[in-house]
Amino acid sequence: MNWSVKASVTALVLAAASPAFAADAYPGKPITMIVPSAPAGSTDIVARLIGEQLAKDVGQPVVIENRPGASGNIGTEAVARARADGYTLLMQYSGYHVGNPALFPQARWKPTDFTAVALVMRAPHVVAVSGKIPAQDLRDLMAFGKKDNRGLFYASSGNGSIQHIAGVMFGKQAQVPVTHVPYKGAGPVVSDLIGGQVDMFVTTPPSVIGQVKAGKIKALAYTGPKRHPSMPDVPTSAEAGLPRYGVESWFAIFAPAGTPADIVKKLSASIRKIVESPDYRRKIEEQGGFAAYMDPSSLDKFVSQELASWAKVIKEGNITAE
Repeated sequence: MNWSVKASVTALVLAAASPAFAADAYPGKPITMIVPSAPAGSTDIVARLIGEQLAKDVGQPVVIENRPGASGNIGTEAVARARADGYTLLMQYSGYHVGNPALFPQARWKPTDFTAVALVMRAPHVVAVSGKIPAQDLRDLMAFGKKDNRGLFYASSGNGSIQHIAGVMFGKQAQVPVTHVPYKGAGPVVSDLIGGQVDMFVTTPPSVIGQVKAGKIKALAYTGPKRHPSMPDVPTSAEAGLPRYGVESWFAIFAPAGTPADIVKKLSASIRKIVESPDYRRKIEEQGGFAAYMDPSSLDKFVSQELASWAKVIKEGNITAE
């Protein structure tokens, strides 16, 4: 056998063995987890909770990298274009992953650019208002918005985001004029909500719960079917006067499409241990959400259902990203 033939055979053997070898050796260097939104928002908070524990479990640092902008498309695209080797992950927010495909048909990524790893959290939303608003419950807020046809200025983390959709839904169900004020992430919204530059923010509790507890923001309703243990004094939407008003987000980890299945399996198993741990559950409940795990197969099916549901809501509501 000549050298060129030997080299070819060796290359083929190594190529065939490389996925298993990569999984056995993985991770051999730090992992980057990209968050497609600004620091201090719900996605960022969950990423840091997972990242801290994942680093301990796999024995390598997990670097959280915020890449906000373009309604989550910048950070999401960065992961879609990354090497499929398990060293670049996406902590994704439901509104971006299943809403953006309908809102941004020209975006330079699509859901099939990703491999599902694990669902890590589900979170009904909280109707948060500025402390400067003279409202102690939803009925007060609706009356305030209707008075002299003033309306309500509500914030979102971007055009077409779930907060945008939640605001439209609130206006229709409460029969209150609403004006949308988009931001580049939840973090900047909170500062303006405290300052009274906007009236209302319907968002996941982690974004605002600290300021609610500090008395700088008021939480008027929780959009889940039952009260949350971290906010026992906050009524559900139904209790507060809007029985059909329900809004929920979820957060999940994805890898670039083509990431070796053994690596995905290894990551998902580590993440499952974290999500099902009492410490993580307690911390997530403190933030107003619920720890929830799905394996890659279940998450794939769930995403497909959500894509169809969101596309229908966006079309029927004539919601655009502009």
